[in-house]
Amino acid sequence: MVVDRLGTTFAALSDPTRRAMVERLSRGPASVHGLTEPFALSQQMISKHIAYLVRARIVIKTKRGRESICTLRPEAIKTVSDWALSYRRFWEESFDKLDVVVNQMKKEEVRDDRKSG
Repeated sequence: MVVDRLGTTFAALSDPTRRAMVERLSRGPASVHGLTEPFALSQQMISKHIAYLVRARIVIKTKRGRESICTLRPEAIKTVSDWALSYRRFWEESFDKLDVVVNQMKKEEVRDDRKSG
């Protein structure tokens, strides 16, 4: 289930316009109109992007009177962050192990050079 959500989240974040919207929403809620302003896109296209973010559970859209307000769901981004962090740890540990092996090989090479030289 986490993998499916991650896939949906990554798909939603694969678009630069949606990433820019998420960046904007990281500073606080915004109206749909407010999210439209920085982009040279139609209101309809912006609404499609917002709908994609809502389906991916990255954004919550609520009505305040006649205005729709979008709010970032930080837990969706945290899921991506946690997933990436686990792989970062894996690679850092792997590189640390490789570093130990390389250093050991260098020491053996120096020792062999002294014996033959």
